[in-house]
Amino acid sequence: MKDNRKNSKKIIEDDEKAKKEIAKASKKEEKEKIEIAKASKKEEKEKIEIAKANKKEEKEKIEFAKANKKEEKAERKQEKIKAKKEKDNEKVKNNVEVISLVVLIIIVLGLIGYVFGTIIKKQNYKTVYPVATIEVENFGTIKVELYPQYAPNTVANFIALANHGFYNGLTFHRTIPDFMIQGGDKNGDGSGSATLKDIGGSSDDKYAIKGEFILNGFTQNNLKHERGVISMARSDYSSMGTTSLVKKGYDSASSQFFIMTKDNTSLDGSYAAFGKVIEGMDVVDKISNVEVETRDSNSTDQNLTADRPVNPPVIKSITVDTKGVDYGTPETVEPFDYYSYMMQQYYGGSATGTSSTIQ
Repeated sequence: MKDNRKNSKKIIEDDEKAKKEIAKASKKEEKEKIEIAKASKKEEKEKIEIAKANKKEEKEKIEFAKANKKEEKAERKQEKIKAKKEKDNEKVKNNVEVISLVVLIIIVLGLIGYVFGTIIKKQNYKTVYPVATIEVENFGTIKVELYPQYAPNTVANFIALANHGFYNGLTFHRTIPDFMIQGGDKNGDGSGSATLKDIGGSSDDKYAIKGEFILNGFTQNNLKHERGVISMARSDYSSMGTTSLVKKGYDSASSQFFIMTKDNTSLDGSYAAFGKVIEGMDVVDKISNVEVETRDSNSTDQNLTADRPVNPPVIKSITVDTKGVDYGTPETVEPFDYYSYMMQQYYGGSATGTSSTIQ
C-alpha cells in the first residue's frame, strides 16, 4: 500500500514534470515560433527594403539614363553650337580675308594711283611754273622758269614788277664772265630800288622784301646757285664787321636780280635764288662777255674789278606768264637806310631818308 502511494506520487510527479517539460517545450516552441515570426517579419522587412532599394536603384538608373540622355542631348547641342560657331568663324574668317583682300587691293590701287599721280603731278607741275620772258635788245630772248616752292614772296615780287612794266628799258649794269650778269636797277649803277607804285601800289616810297634764304632763317629755299639760276641781288654789309649791320643786308633786296653763268656754292643759302633759265643761256653768255670797265673809270687802282659794261645791254621787256595762277601782292618791308645810319653813327642824326644799295 505504501509502495503504491509512493509509486502514485512518483507518477504524479513524473506526470507534473512531463507537463512542465511539455509546457517548457511548448513555451520554447512558442518562443521559436515568435523568433521565426520575427525572423520572417525581419526577412519580409529586408525584402521590402531590398525591394525599395531595387526600386530606388531602378529609379536611379532611370534618372541616370535620363541624365545621360540629357547630357547626350546637351553634348549634341554643344556640338551643334560648336559646329555653327566654327562655321560662323569660318564665314567671318572668309569675310575678313575677303575684306582684307579688298582693302589690300584698294591700298595697292591707291598706292599705284598715288605713285602715278605723283609722277604725273611732277611731270605736269613744271607746266604750271610761271615763266619769265626777258627780251634783250640786240642779244635775244631769255626764258626763266620761276620756282615759288623755294621763294614764294621773291617770285611774287618779281612777277609784280615785271607785269607792271618796271624792267622795261632798264639794263644789265654789271657783268662778270664765269660768274653772273646783273640787272633790274632803275638808276643803272647798282644803287637803285623799286617803289611801292612799281608793284601796283599808290606810294612812291621805296621798299624791300625779306630775304628768303637759309642764312636769314628761311630754310625751305635750298635752290643752289648753279649755272642758269636767277637770284635776288641785295646789300652786303659783311665788310662792316658788326653782326647787326650785316643782318640789315638780308632784307634789302628790291628789284635787282642776277643770273649765274657758272656754279658758285659760296652764294648758296646767302641769297634768294628763285628760278632757272630754260631757254637762251647762250644769250646770257653773250651778255656776260661784253666789254666792261671799272666803275670808277678815273681810278688807277689795278685791283678794281672791271664789271660795268661800256655799252650796257638794254632789257626791252620782261613779262611773266603765270599760267593763270595769281601770285598776289608781295609782302614788303621798310628798306634800311645805310646813309642815315652812318650819319647817326658820326653825328647822332636820324636814321631816315633814302636807301642806298651796296653791291
